[in-house]
Amino acid sequence: MRRSIAFLAAAGLTLTMSACGSDDNNSEQTTDTEQASSEDAGGEDPEGGAELTVWVDSNREPAVSEAAKQYEDATGNSVRLVVKEFDEIRTEFQTQAPNDGGPDITVGAHDWLGEFYENGVVSPIELGDTVDDFNEVTIQAFTYADQVYGLPYAVENVALIRNTELAPEAPADYAEMVEMGKDAKYPFLIQTGEDSDPYTYYPFQTSFGNSVFAQNDDGTYSTDLTIADDAGIEFANWLREEGQSGTGNLDTAITYDVAIDAFSKGESPFIIGGPWMIQEFADAGLDLAVDPIPSAGGQDAQPFVGVQGFYVSAYAANPVAATDFLVNYIGSKDIQISLYEAGNRTPALTEAAEAITDDPLTDGFAKVAENAVPMPSIPEMGAVWQYWGKTEAQLIKGSASDPKAVWEKMADDITADLK
Repeated sequence: MRRSIAFLAAAGLTLTMSACGSDDNNSEQTTDTEQASSEDAGGEDPEGGAELTVWVDSNREPAVSEAAKQYEDATGNSVRLVVKEFDEIRTEFQTQAPNDGGPDITVGAHDWLGEFYENGVVSPIELGDTVDDFNEVTIQAFTYADQVYGLPYAVENVALIRNTELAPEAPADYAEMVEMGKDAKYPFLIQTGEDSDPYTYYPFQTSFGNSVFAQNDDGTYSTDLTIADDAGIEFANWLREEGQSGTGNLDTAITYDVAIDAFSKGESPFIIGGPWMIQEFADAGLDLAVDPIPSAGGQDAQPFVGVQGFYVSAYAANPVAATDFLVNYIGSKDIQISLYEAGNRTPALTEAAEAITDDPLTDGFAKVAENAVPMPSIPEMGAVWQYWGKTEAQLIKGSASDPKAVWEKMADDITADLK
């Protein structure tokens, strides 16, 4: 469940999608498929076949176990699954992989890639002709230095979640959304909090034509900081105008929990959020629709898209076997659908995504994802979060009289950290 990215910045971490990657992880445990050997990764099983060790979180374990059984039956190799807390994988993988304690394959988020690449712990994956079978943005997300480093399985992003009883039609833009919600306690809801939440606010920012870093033609990111260009200043002014000293539509008192509770009670027709919210609203008996986020700045509101997938360790003893398992088994339609059923995130494989379009809410998020942008996976992104959210919150609170100066100072602080 994604509540906020603020705590990650406070901990000095690069943002990950781990908060929404697994909702019910257990402590580490080993799952043997067909009595697979518990020897170190890359060892031999009693039959003499290769063994793959795979790190997976508990939510995804049943689907990966299904793929492992298919792989074992077809190849005679064995797969040992080690269940890990998703939040701990990123650090443990980088620590253990170079010391013969890591897996051949690990589940992970795409925005870990820059750090993994810099530390030399992952290997490229050759997808061959299957690369065109995946949502293009998922391949972009796992691309670094012109090579693909992960097998994607799920896409997630925020969208506009609408209570259809209170708002039978989707708003055309931000102004219309506010007008449609004027008689409710809250015209719309967006989780903010004392440190804001730039991840959730990003669609409004992009609607002004602003980004954090410049994107290359292939969708990857350069290290050119663009956050304080003219469009960024427009967004900063908008935050103050819509904040607590202006219209009051944006408020740091609206935390994730406050927003969820208010929407569940019918106190607003709209909330900006992700698929991790849907079950709670369904439990409240709400009839829902999922729509594109209304533009505040005149251009398309493009949320970040987070992509989850599997990495092959640079220290894997059997990289060919590991790639075969990912491309031909984890990348298959039935396994991608099983992974979807475990977490309600849109499958990365196009064929699997098309097979679940009978769910209008999932389909709604998928349509929004088509116009989304990958969250930057470059290591430089780690310098952004701690300044970005706090600056947004300062503007929303109205404590900054000169949005341009405050926004430019944020960019200067980020630049200083990048040097």
